[in-house]
Amino acid sequence: MIEKHFSGTGASTGLHVGRAIIVGIIGGNMREKLEPEDEKSALKTAINDAIASTGNLIATLGGAEAEILNIQNALLSDDALTETVWPQIEAGVSAHDAWHSALDIEIAGYLASQDEYFRARSTDLIDIRDRVSAHFFGGPKPLALAGGEIIIAHDLAPSLFMEIEWSHGGGIILGAGSTTSHVAMLARAKSIPMVIGVGDIWKDLHGTILMDGGQGSIIENPSSETKRLLSSEIKVQSSSQAREIVAEDDGAITADGIKISVMLNIASLDDIATINANVCNGIGLTRTEFFVRDAIFHEDVQFDRYVALLKWANGRPVTIRTIDAGGDKPLEGYTSPREANPFLGQRGIRLSLLHLDIFNIQLRALLRAAAFGPLKIMLPMVTRPLDVEDARAAVSAVKLELLNAGVPFGECELGMMVEVPAVALCPQIFNVDFYSIGSNDLTQYATAASRDNGDVADYADTAHPGVMAMIEHVADYGNSAGKPVSLCGDAGSDPHFIHALLKAGIRTLSVPPAALLSTNAVIRSLTLTERI
Repeated sequence: MIEKHFSGTGASTGLHVGRAIIVGIIGGNMREKLEPEDEKSALKTAINDAIASTGNLIATLGGAEAEILNIQNALLSDDALTETVWPQIEAGVSAHDAWHSALDIEIAGYLASQDEYFRARSTDLIDIRDRVSAHFFGGPKPLALAGGEIIIAHDLAPSLFMEIEWSHGGGIILGAGSTTSHVAMLARAKSIPMVIGVGDIWKDLHGTILMDGGQGSIIENPSSETKRLLSSEIKVQSSSQAREIVAEDDGAITADGIKISVMLNIASLDDIATINANVCNGIGLTRTEFFVRDAIFHEDVQFDRYVALLKWANGRPVTIRTIDAGGDKPLEGYTSPREANPFLGQRGIRLSLLHLDIFNIQLRALLRAAAFGPLKIMLPMVTRPLDVEDARAAVSAVKLELLNAGVPFGECELGMMVEVPAVALCPQIFNVDFYSIGSNDLTQYATAASRDNGDVADYADTAHPGVMAMIEHVADYGNSAGKPVSLCGDAGSDPHFIHALLKAGIRTLSVPPAALLSTNAVIRSLTLTERI
């Protein structure tokens, strides 16, 4: 067969070779139209069945995955979603057609938005539409996969992604898609290579596919020579294989003997359920906007989860970021609705200080948990020294409250994210114990290229000399002042950036669990002779 080359936009890094499986819309389903009242009942049944089946899936998931489906089920339970459906049914339209028509209008509205974030959320509405529709005809049919295939589609529903067994690796190629979609986020979390925006060629891809999720390149029916040239780089992303290899890992030490700490980014306890703490240097980032999203008003629930994390770490440091809602992570009843520019609005520590009641609940749970191990508190979206001063005052007030109540607690280091260029240029003015560079946000703010806008993705480059200069400046200050500096953004696990980051003075990286093995391997291949 002739080797063919195509290109799209990389949405999740990694190389993979596998058999193409095209996932399309299967038509031909027919059902008899009933009387309007019976049609209404049929739609209610389909919606309830979709909610129930999704609930069963949620019960097997955790963290960000469960949260995505919980949001979808909340939408399905909202009467506003069906308010335009009932009049159509009463006018004689079948429940199935009325449902599709109403949802298509909603989806079109999201797709027409000038905001990339809202366009990306259209996939969730499509997912909801199709799951309910499937329940008119007996429910969704699972894909029959052997493992390791490359899923090819116009777009991919989050629920379908979660139903696929990815333990044998795999890949995703989409005709449409978005780098900020829930599927892209899930793919990056599991180190599943993903290429989006290939257009209509997705319909014709077949046979064996070699894909590069970082470069956005696709090779259909690669020759033996092509596969041979890339054989040293092609890795099937299997979590079970990775665990076996990591268990024998020598850690992250460069070829010239410089030790690099590699820690984990997590969003739920499920992220580390199958990982031995011995294979990493601790937790560098706990995304509590996912980790305790369902418990922001429940101190004891948060406390139990933080303690479970510390017990897993078994004496290794655990860094827990306070709730980082806002931007592309809205939280109902907490974030400001419909901000004109949410990335420049109420985010992170700004919201925590605005909602001190919720912040104090989290601080009490964190300080109580700190009695069980080395817990560090990290503040997101810090912009001015007053943010840190106000947060320290809140911590001191909570300590006094616990002390007076006779409740045991531990001491915590207090650190901050470096995401705002104004902070990166003068880290010395902040009274903190450590810094963690959030390369995703720092890059978007420094390059004036929103991370939720695929049209300017090429501008949002962490390798930009200006961005790297800021990273180096923070690392230099931290090293001279004896204050640890880590990096916990996507760049920390990207083979294209790791060398430059280490050259800039970064000595601690925090990466997704699925990227631990590959990050260690890259570090061991590097030589750092210019900096100590």
